[in-house]
Amino acid sequence: MKPFPLQSVLELMQTRMDEATNRLARLIANEKNEKDKLELLDHYRGEYAARFHESSQNGLTPSEWKNYREFLDRLDEAIASQKKVVEQQVQNTRRGQEEWKAQQKKLKAFDTLAERHLANEQVRESRMEQKRQDEFAIRQKKEE
Repeated sequence: MKPFPLQSVLELMQTRMDEATNRLARLIANEKNEKDKLELLDHYRGEYAARFHESSQNGLTPSEWKNYREFLDRLDEAIASQKKVVEQQVQNTRRGQEEWKAQQKKLKAFDTLAERHLANEQVRESRMEQKRQDEFAIRQKKEE
């Protein structure tokens, strides 16, 4: 059986597919990590705002009021900044998914070529075997 002439290209495509899969896995993990950070900041802001509200019911000095407000403002800034990071990471993941799909498509094309090559080789070998058997049968009849 003849080897698949594009075997080295097929192997390269498989390697690239593996690399794209690994990159996509990292991108998905990074996106989840950044979303978790945002969720933590939102949760912390909610708790701090509740403490602020509770403390304000019991009375706050102007400096305490100012400290609470400044800290909440800083948390709001951190949340806004983290939302931008999450949006960027979502875009990175989307690009990674597109790259993965493109690599998958290329690999599938070469897999299809390899499968066709194998099928053609099997047909060719089957025909050769049939020809050998026919020739053997003819020789057997002649010898009888």
